Amino acid sequence: MANTTLCTDTSEATELYGPGHLYIKPIAKLNICVQLPQLKGPSGKAISNWEVMERIKHMITPETFITLKIVKSTLEFIRLEGEIENKGKIKLLIAKLDTKILKLSGFTEVLKMRAAEAKINFPSKHDWDSYFRDAKNMNEMKAGERPDCIHLKDLPTRWFASNSSSDKDKPSETTLRRVFEVFGEVRCVDIPMLDPYRREIIAATKPGGIQTFNYNQGLTFDCFVQYKEYISFMKAMDALRGMKLMFKDGDKALTANIKVDFDKTKHLTDKNIRKRRLEREKLEELERLREDKVRKEKEAEEKKEREERQKKEEEEREKERRRLDKIKIREARQREREEIRRRKKLEKKKREEEERMQLKIALEERKFLLAERKLQSIHLLSVLFDRVKVRI
Repeated sequence: MANTTLCTDTSEATELYGPGHLYIKPIAKLNICVQLPQLKGPSGKAISNWEVMERIKHMITPETFITLKIVKSTLEFIRLEGEIENKGKIKLLIAKLDTKILKLSGFTEVLKMRAAEAKINFPSKHDWDSYFRDAKNMNEMKAGERPDCIHLKDLPTRWFASNSSSDKDKPSETTLRRVFEVFGEVRCVDIPMLDPYRREIIAATKPGGIQTFNYNQGLTFDCFVQYKEYISFMKAMDALRGMKLMFKDGDKALTANIKVDFDKTKHLTDKNIRKRRLEREKLEELERLREDKVRKEKEAEEKKEREERQKKEEEEREKERRRLDKIKIREARQREREEIRRRKKLEKKKREEEERMQLKIALEERKFLLAERKLQSIHLLSVLFDRVKVRI
């Protein structure tokens, strides 16, 4: 997870919110300044920042740095910032480093060091008292225009997700409220990243201003926590001063550096809350109108596509009907032609049969005629023979 570091020493942790496994732990940082020697002539040698850091790490053994980084480097000095796990060991490390010397390979000159505990950048009571006292556009009788609201940045999202929600990539306002209610009654909380319209709201409520919207970071989030009583605000600020956030789950612990400041923007005044609500309602209405327009356009497009599809289907059906009609006509004509051919064939066969029959009848008649003539001839011959016999 972004902005988190594995924690190996939880001895200084104080419980913040038990049900959420959240703790606060002192930040332990020290500043180290290494004086560089005056290099004479073009020797071509250069001080190795990496070697300086390695030598410093070696000097504090067996202790180790969580982080060690160079914050400024010039020809005269190198300024570093180191962080360790346990604030109680800061003095021990300062004793190991302050006024000590470093010797680097290739250099005859020694490097002198100074070390001191780093000052944590955190607003004091004087800061907010003087700010609200001197601000001309603030009315301390109104919520949000007095020291009652804390602005927190870079809180790990998953640490504040709802246990009952399956979406662990979104913080929960309920969880946030419960965590900070340990210092007193909370009047209002706001997590801008949960508002999908916040970017548009900021643009609408601050026209022409420079937009620095960065509330929706995903892995981390920013939030505003407003207390009903000043004493609760004080307790929260005092508790968080010089602290980092720690999440402990079983034997595993993670820490995250968070930014804490008092709100200077009147973010949770009734006026600004109402202004954001009205702007949100306006945007929601515009979104609803856009969705209605999109829905109607989609419905019209679907209707058009449906009508075109139906028209095409009707044309296809008509085309198929015409094709079938043509086939039927063709088949009917073919059947008619076949019927004509069949009738002609039958008629021809009938004629041929009749002709054969007539021929047969003619042959029979001829046979009969020949037989009759033969009989007549025989009869005539008989008569003639009889007459001849009589004469004889």
